[in-house]
Amino acid sequence: MGSGPEVAQVAVMDHPPRVRALKRMLGAVADGIHPVVDLWRPYIDGLGNLPADGRFLLVGNHTQMGSAETFLIPYAVRREIGVRVRPLADRQFGQMRGLPGDLLAAYGGVVGAPETARELMRHDQTVLVFPGGGREIPKFKGEEYTLRWQGRSGFARIAVETGYPIVPVGLVGGDDVYRSLTSRDSAWGRFSQAMSSRFGGRDDMALPLLRGVGPTLIPRPERMYLRFGTPIDTTTPVGIDAAGWADDVKRRTQAQLEQILDDLLVLRETDPYRGLSPLGWFRAARPEPAPAAAGIGTVQRVTLRG
Repeated sequence: MGSGPEVAQVAVMDHPPRVRALKRMLGAVADGIHPVVDLWRPYIDGLGNLPADGRFLLVGNHTQMGSAETFLIPYAVRREIGVRVRPLADRQFGQMRGLPGDLLAAYGGVVGAPETARELMRHDQTVLVFPGGGREIPKFKGEEYTLRWQGRSGFARIAVETGYPIVPVGLVGGDDVYRSLTSRDSAWGRFSQAMSSRFGGRDDMALPLLRGVGPTLIPRPERMYLRFGTPIDTTTPVGIDAAGWADDVKRRTQAQLEQILDDLLVLRETDPYRGLSPLGWFRAARPEPAPAAAGIGTVQRVTLRG
C-alpha cells in the first residue's frame, strides 16, 4: 500500500465515476431498506449518545464473518443522525481490487492507516474502526465476544491527537450465526494457523471449523443486539503526557465496550425473540426512549413488553 497525504486525500475525497455511481446506488438502497430491517427487528439502543454533528470515532467489536456489525452500525447512525459512516478496513481487505474494492470505497470504506484516519477526521467525518481488525473475525471455540486488541492502540493515539470523541459500540448476535467446533489450540487450530502463516504471511487469520443450522453452513437465525455507549472525551488534560493519556483512553474504551457486550449478553438471555421466533415477537426486548432532558450519555432503559 502507498502512504502519505496524497494517498489519504484520494481515499477520502476523489473517487472515479464508477465508484460514485455505486455510491449513489448504495445510498438509494440504504434509504429504502428501512422496512426490511424493521422486519429483522434488531435491538438497538444508546442512539441518544451519538453526537449530532457527526464528528466522532465509533470503536466496535468484530463478530464471526464480520458482516452484521459492518452493516448495522452505519445503518443505525445514518438513520438516526443522517450522516455517512466511514469504516476503516483492515489493510488486507482495504487493498481489494475490482468490483469488491469499488463496493468497499462506495460504502465509504478506506484502508485503516493513520494518514487516512487523520484525513477523514480533518474533514469531520464519522469514522468507524474495529481495533481487532481482520484477526478478530475468525472466532475459535471459547473466543466469542472477546476483543483481540493486543498491540492495537493507534485509534486512541489519533483520537487524542485530533481531539475526536470516541463512542464505543458493541454488537451481540454475530458470533452465534455460526458456531465454532474447534479451539485455537486444537490440532485443527494449529494446522490452520500454520497454513495461514505460510500462505497469508500471518497466523492470526486462521479459520476454525464452523457449523450453522445443524451440521450445515446455513446461517443460524439470531437477533442482533447493538448498543452505542457514552462518548469518551479524548481532550488531553493540562499537564498530562499525551502518550500516557492515549493509553488511558484505550483502556477506558476497551473497558466500556467489554461492559456493553456483557450487558447485551445478559439482556439476550431474557429475550424470547433472540432466535427470531415469531412466537416471541410481542415479548421481544425493546429499548424505551431516554428522557428528553437526560441528553447525551444516557443509556436507554430496557423492558420486556407483553
